[in-house]
Amino acid sequence: MPPPALHNAVLDAVGRAITSGDVAPGTPLTLESIGTQHHVSRTVAREVMRMLEGLGLVRSRRRVGLVVLPREEWNVLDPRVIRWRLAGPGRDEQLRTLTELRHAVEPLAAAGAARHASAAERAELVDLAARMRVLGSRGDLTDFLALDVRMHELLLRASGNEMFGALAVVVAEVLAGRTHLGLMPASPVPEALDQHEAVAHAVAAGDAPAAEAAMAALVGEVRRALDTATPAEETP
Repeated sequence: MPPPALHNAVLDAVGRAITSGDVAPGTPLTLESIGTQHHVSRTVAREVMRMLEGLGLVRSRRRVGLVVLPREEWNVLDPRVIRWRLAGPGRDEQLRTLTELRHAVEPLAAAGAARHASAAERAELVDLAARMRVLGSRGDLTDFLALDVRMHELLLRASGNEMFGALAVVVAEVLAGRTHLGLMPASPVPEALDQHEAVAHAVAAGDAPAAEAAMAALVGEVRRALDTATPAEETP
């Protein structure tokens, strides 16, 4: 059962404070300080601290209590940590590292999908790409995002590699974050729509090299945009 809304609200507030650097590594945190600052009971504060510890953001130390850990200790692939970091001052660095991860993984996943996807999965990919073109041309980013997330999730899970499949939630969080933070253009660029269709058709045809190349071009375009953009600019 997911934690109550109150737990989530406090968890988000403390998590953002830690991942943004507002609360520095080594800072001690107590149930009393969390409860007082966020006006919650010790029970809620204790549950929040437990969840933060599970995310690698804090650790219990003798005679100190819980202390904030440096970034090297964080569970950086957890969707909540990704969401907090994308909403903070380190957004550009987070986008860069996540895009590099995608660039390393998704072309191989697309090639794997070309080899291992079922007939139903291949047909769905082609359908998704076609619907994305229609929605993208309309500038309907909300519905476009849902299809985009589904397409990348399907490719990762159909790759035949369970490690790639486990990254589906990470890629979904990145795609959603770029849209919700206003880092997408009003309409997807035509090249991106072309590349989504190229990936889908290559997978459907069982052409692994073409699928890998098309996905590398798709993610590579995002990577190049991030490399050339200034912090104030939007990524395409």
